[in-house]
Amino acid sequence: MVAVAVHQNQYSGLSLIFKKMEEVAQQLENIINTYTVKFLNFTEAELSLKPSADKWSKKEIIGHLIDSAQNNIRRFIVTQYETTPHVVYAQDDWVRIQNYDQYNSKDLITLWALLNKHIVVILKNMPAEKYQLQCNTGKGQEELHSIEFLATDYITHHLHHLKQIAQ
Repeated sequence: MVAVAVHQNQYSGLSLIFKKMEEVAQQLENIINTYTVKFLNFTEAELSLKPSADKWSKKEIIGHLIDSAQNNIRRFIVTQYETTPHVVYAQDDWVRIQNYDQYNSKDLITLWALLNKHIVVILKNMPAEKYQLQCNTGKGQEELHSIEFLATDYITHHLHHLKQIAQ
């Protein structure tokens, strides 16, 4: 019998069901293949346009997804060998400090795709007995999540931001 993990999508209320980590990895591969092409079809002006002073441009959203990939890679790896590691980041500070709007767009998109391809490899090679190990992602208080939850939430988080970029 295959265990089924259900993750409630905190962004849109939809349930995403993944029977095993390979399905999460496949979903991420599909996202990479679909959105790399879409991102490359935007003009520089479209990628750099900020909808308002307090909103991120498409480039900054892609940059945020890069930051998310980097932090989740750390979570996926460190959680496999440390007991309840604490891995958090200040997303607005990361985007601001890295100045993604000044980044070469093609390089930014390539970096996003490569980091996510790396996550696909990590997830496909992860032993099933590691899926339920816990990572603390809380900023002010402890928030424990399994690797399996983090992987499904990573997809949900991506879909939320990809919808923003498509608008």
